[in-house]
Amino acid sequence: MTILRNLSIPLLIMTSSVSLIWWTFPEGLSTARTLGIVLGWAGCSLLLAGLLLMIRETWLARWLGGLERMYQWHHWAGTTAYVLLLAHPLMLAADVWPNSRLLAWQTLSPFTQGWPIWAGWLSLLLLMFGLAATFIMRIPYQIWRWLHFGLGVGVLLGLVHLVLLGISEPVLPILGLAVSFLGWRLIRDDFGLAARPYVVGSVKTVAEGIVEISLKPLADPAAITPGQFVLVAFLGPTFRDSGEFHPFTVSSIGANHEIGIAVKALGDCTRHIQSVEPGTMVRVHGAFGTFLADRPQRPQLWIAGGIGIMPFLALLRAGPVNQPTTLLYLYRTEVDAAFLHELRALAEVDHQLSLKALATGDEVPDLNSLLHDTQGLAHYECYLCGPQGMVAALREDLHNRGVTPHQIHFEKFDFR
Repeated sequence: MTILRNLSIPLLIMTSSVSLIWWTFPEGLSTARTLGIVLGWAGCSLLLAGLLLMIRETWLARWLGGLERMYQWHHWAGTTAYVLLLAHPLMLAADVWPNSRLLAWQTLSPFTQGWPIWAGWLSLLLLMFGLAATFIMRIPYQIWRWLHFGLGVGVLLGLVHLVLLGISEPVLPILGLAVSFLGWRLIRDDFGLAARPYVVGSVKTVAEGIVEISLKPLADPAAITPGQFVLVAFLGPTFRDSGEFHPFTVSSIGANHEIGIAVKALGDCTRHIQSVEPGTMVRVHGAFGTFLADRPQRPQLWIAGGIGIMPFLALLRAGPVNQPTTLLYLYRTEVDAAFLHELRALAEVDHQLSLKALATGDEVPDLNSLLHDTQGLAHYECYLCGPQGMVAALREDLHNRGVTPHQIHFEKFDFR
């Protein structure tokens, strides 16, 4: 089943690309012109796949192997499509370059061919700016969001470019799919039609700059398992900057379908949420994620950094572990150690669980000092959750200890 999930997106992209190229493959043209046309259709199919992969639906995420995986392929498809579409007009110009450099320039210039070519170049510019925003992580979220929205407009302009050139088949069906995918994302995800109504039940400070918020369902609750995350939007005039959906890992699942989320003050929105009051209305979309799901019956090593303790805490709150488990809980200082007392209490009553907690400051810890009594790491399933730098360093360290990549599980909740 895991193999099928891992292959689902590549097979989807390959099938759609091959089918579209087969349908539109030109005959009787020069090699350069044929290649230019093929590159254009290949880029078009990748853009359409990228639009599908940005839809946040629980059933689609389960089918395609998780939301994080969909976003990774979404970024790859968009970047590859841009390169192919940029090469598309260059190859068309290269076809006539040996005979007439003027004609080659006219093939590229929107000033000589009017709106059809203008639409194509505007599409490429919007794709370029949108992709640039993807790689610039420090720009404000709202600016990033608008630039990324330009990617969708760029896709539509690219298809309009083909329509203006008189190519209606198969462009019109593709244009219809593109509009459907964009509208689906806008209405179901961004406007929250797919989300469920909840209300804030309680707010508790659990560490410096970290609160745990209890959310009570007001209708049918979301189906959630420990280790998953949900997208939450806080409503009301006081939470205007937090009214968009943001990902939060579930920290607990109550008997009455109440869920807990822990929020750390990392930006304007999360700092604002620290002062949320009971009774505040929220919308919850999800749940998503496969982290900690389908764990094999082998010894487990869990390593959590800071707020990354949440998925492990949710699982431990649900009951004792079923196999020998070592939990390394790493935090900067004692004031950052959320839920440490509860974790120690859980470890005392769960004889399969071994807890090691350590204040590391800003340094990535040395596993030699932490795992000196843990033999045979090559036989462990390792689960990592925390800052990206910590996860990357620990993955390399575990690999050097003989742990294979398929034994190392992690999720990057990166929504940019």
